[in-house]
Amino acid sequence: MFMNRFFGFCTLGLILAGCSGDYTSRDWSTDYGTDVAGAPSQMQYGGFSDNATDNHRVAVLLPLSGENAATGRAIRTSIEIATLQSAPQSMSVAFYDTARDGAISEALMESPEIVIGPVFAGDARIVRATKPMEMPVLSFTSDATALGDGVMTMNLMPTNSVEAIATEMSADGIKKFIILAPDTASGRLMAGTAKNAASIYNMDLIGIFYYTSGNSDSIKDAAAAASMNVARTAANTRAREILSDILTRERLTAIEKSSLEIQLEKISKSDTLGTIPYDGILFLGGAADTTSIASFLRYYGVAARDARMYGTAMWDGSNITSDITMSGAKFAALPEMSATFTDIYSRVAGNAPSHLAAFGYDAANLAMGMMYSQKSNAAYLLDPSGYVGTDGLFRLMPNGDSQRALRIMQLNGTGDATVVRAAPQNFIRPIYNIEQRHIAPAAAMALESDGINPMDYIRIPERLRGTYKSKTFGANIAHPATPVQQENITVLPEDDSEPIAAKDYEPVKLESVDRTYIDSVEISE
Repeated sequence: MFMNRFFGFCTLGLILAGCSGDYTSRDWSTDYGTDVAGAPSQMQYGGFSDNATDNHRVAVLLPLSGENAATGRAIRTSIEIATLQSAPQSMSVAFYDTARDGAISEALMESPEIVIGPVFAGDARIVRATKPMEMPVLSFTSDATALGDGVMTMNLMPTNSVEAIATEMSADGIKKFIILAPDTASGRLMAGTAKNAASIYNMDLIGIFYYTSGNSDSIKDAAAAASMNVARTAANTRAREILSDILTRERLTAIEKSSLEIQLEKISKSDTLGTIPYDGILFLGGAADTTSIASFLRYYGVAARDARMYGTAMWDGSNITSDITMSGAKFAALPEMSATFTDIYSRVAGNAPSHLAAFGYDAANLAMGMMYSQKSNAAYLLDPSGYVGTDGLFRLMPNGDSQRALRIMQLNGTGDATVVRAAPQNFIRPIYNIEQRHIAPAAAMALESDGINPMDYIRIPERLRGTYKSKTFGANIAHPATPVQQENITVLPEDDSEPIAAKDYEPVKLESVDRTYIDSVEISE
């Protein structure tokens, strides 16, 4: 009886006004005001007044069967905890399994005040297309293309994570950086976010390299291009050739010979030569991809000492923290989860909560707060001051995005990560310059570099530099053609009597020819 009070499934039969054609569609966020951000609010956990005349309905859309059932059950558990803690008797929560056909239609036919879920972008698009415009939806998708028209997300958006780490890169004084990202819609959008951030923070983005996630060959190729392996290998080969030629062909003093031999021995121990033209690398893939790419970069002569490494919240909770070769790398992450929620969830579920479970808990409390608030739905949910939830400060945006305050972590190679910058405590000062965003997916970008001149990395006797000068090797370099020394060409007349120098030769002026005539003539051999 107690559980039924909260989780009784509503009977089917009520039809949404919007489905009957009587509903006039409007932007659900019309009532959203122009309030400025202030101190964030603590979400109301309990203490809601119970008015028996009201019947508040919440529909929850989750995958409760099939291959994603574990995810759905984790979120359901957190919603049940929040509801048992705080919901009045007049509120009912109904769960619908999105792995079953027709679940979304059934949920919407019950005319819920608010929908929690779904998890996946495809389901979110269906909800957005079929619900009344003014019905708010707290989904868990991180796909921005599925949001809007009242469909918001509680999840951490990939672009949010990129904005946070880009801010840290700027604070670290990064001047030039490259991006390595999975070749997906999300990867290209994240790269576009970083590209925009670069322009805001006066950093130069000089290369974007995409790879197929999990594909070793593709990852290797991206790492080779990012490391300028071809150019640096060519520069090394040429430098060894120069040193060998001088040692073989030239008369040298004992000191000169010794210096050249030492240089040749040192260069011969490596396949590459020259420094990379950037001081930062931003990885936009998961931990597994990042570890693989970093390994190939080291193989091609680029390590953490050559460029500082940065990542996103996708590293959080992964085994990349134990990779000693990534020591010093920084990444954005959610604040530490509320200990109170973690303890309650662990006792109920028998395991620690995921971030999605925490988002579900906050979504349930946010829904209850909306129902019993004196504000309009939009004004409450889109409060610019935001809310402090189980995963720290967050707020929902009119376009459906969420914005979360993230902290910056640094890997130390011991299995742990150290907090180097705490998460912001409010939105009073715009975080991550979000108001300046104009994000579009970024195309691949060949590395922009002045190239590598082997002569910049070896020391040879000054008297020989002109003889052994070398060209520059580099990616995306258009080598100017070597100027041709024009000789004074002599044109001989038919009688062979008087040569005419080219500089004295004047071509015969041709009469203009009608273009129409030229185009009309068929030329045949």
